[in-house]
Amino acid sequence: MKKYLCIHGHFYQPPRENAWLEEIEMQHSANPFHDWNEKITHECYRPNATSRILNDQDRITDIVNNYSRISFNFGPTLLSWMEQHAPDVYAAILQADRMSMEYFGGHGSAMAQVYNHIIMPLANERDQKSQVIWGLEDFKSRFGRESEGMWLAETAVNIQTLEILAANGIKFTVLAPRQALRYRKSGASRWTKGIDSKRHYLCKLPSGNKIILFFYDGDRSQEVAFKGLLKNGREFAESLVSSFDDRKEPQLVHIATDGESYGHHHRHGDMALAFCCQYIEATGLAQLTNYSQFLHLVEVEYEVEIRENTSWSCFHGIERWRSNCGCGNESGYHQRWRAPLREALNWLRDQLADIYQEQMEVYHQDPWKLRDEYVQVILNRGEDFVNRFLKIHCGRELQAADRTQIIRLLEIQRQSLLMFTSCGWFFDEVSRIETIQILQYADRAIQLAESIANIDLESKFLEMLAKAESNEVKSKNAAFIYEKQLRPKRINLTKVGMHYAVASLFDDNPEKLRILTTLVAVILSNVTMQECRYWPSAVLI
Repeated sequence: MKKYLCIHGHFYQPPRENAWLEEIEMQHSANPFHDWNEKITHECYRPNATSRILNDQDRITDIVNNYSRISFNFGPTLLSWMEQHAPDVYAAILQADRMSMEYFGGHGSAMAQVYNHIIMPLANERDQKSQVIWGLEDFKSRFGRESEGMWLAETAVNIQTLEILAANGIKFTVLAPRQALRYRKSGASRWTKGIDSKRHYLCKLPSGNKIILFFYDGDRSQEVAFKGLLKNGREFAESLVSSFDDRKEPQLVHIATDGESYGHHHRHGDMALAFCCQYIEATGLAQLTNYSQFLHLVEVEYEVEIRENTSWSCFHGIERWRSNCGCGNESGYHQRWRAPLREALNWLRDQLADIYQEQMEVYHQDPWKLRDEYVQVILNRGEDFVNRFLKIHCGRELQAADRTQIIRLLEIQRQSLLMFTSCGWFFDEVSRIETIQILQYADRAIQLAESIANIDLESKFLEMLAKAESNEVKSKNAAFIYEKQLRPKRINLTKVGMHYAVASLFDDNPEKLRILTTLVAVILSNVTMQECRYWPSAVLI
């Protein structure tokens, strides 16, 4: 009887950058830190890279990189921020994946994630494809290898989502136990309702493709996330091991929680995780593994059917991101604003898509394939790379004005994807910072589209947003929030210049100030990349 154990951490924060400057503004709710990314890095991401193991006398006996002994995924937008603002932690995460490959027989513990955490079943097929392609490309550029698995935002799934994963070479994903409808041994005729989480399963898709599904242990995962199991590392380990039974076939006990449980939600949770892993290894109670290694060690013998349109944090399926379902309601507030907010953004997405396709067909025969490839520019924004990218994909030398136009069109689509980040619907009030953030992406996309297509999108958008009523009397509705909090913050190069002028008065080396990348400057302005070369170097990086 072989006992395997896997702990998965889903490490993620929503993108928080200003949609114009692509830097995070100060978030006072994160005091004394500048913003929430910085705060959670301090409390969770960095401690897990150098976690301490203590003996009975509270003396440090070892310092370990927790990421190397667990399965994990990091949101691409979080890693992008971390690469710039916490490079030591970023490097430790990449190193942990290399270490895990040595430890788990060549199978790295990191897995990819859909790019900016959208609820896949609520997205159209075109956006689903881009989310998967962007997530895979981002992963490969950072970890230097292909990802066998992909984490779905909120584990939200339907058959179409699985089809897109399989079509892009993904071998497996992880779901919650209630997302399984029924299972059976391959070749058998009788189905059993529910799921046995100690096995992995083959899901046969209508297209003829297949994908392997893991369903985590719901009870143990809940204990970690919400019931204080991380107060003691040994009790954590013993709880996990107690889930094994006496079957003769190999079995996998595995849990999945937000990675922020290990230090942010539960103080010193990283130390409990470190002790748990060491204790299990030292006692031989089970063999630590990750999903990639397990599916290569143990042949899949069962198949499964899923419940369509389900997730791990909404008992009603995926209603938390489109209706007044009650999930996340801790204040007695209504969530009637969710439906009109999604309707408004769906309408805007479709308008932006029409503009993009019509304008981009002048330059490229397959505008949507070009959007999928645009992730390469997101990962490398240097002027030379951007120019090479456009020449290769458009098949000819372009004038500076054309290059600028193409980049703006692609940026419209990037903002269109970002405005569906799931956090905008997750909580109970439309005036929270998460919802304001996705409205900012919508605002930025509208500004770009209206300048390109000479069309009024904002009037209709505001009319639709007005139906998304706030619980707060002072906030009224999403249209009011948009007009009062977002429109005044729209940024153009005049404002950038004013910012630079004021900042330079108080800086010891004003000539070294860095405000915008060339690419962002181009998108903000009516000038070309070529013309940017004549600007003061301090304005550009």
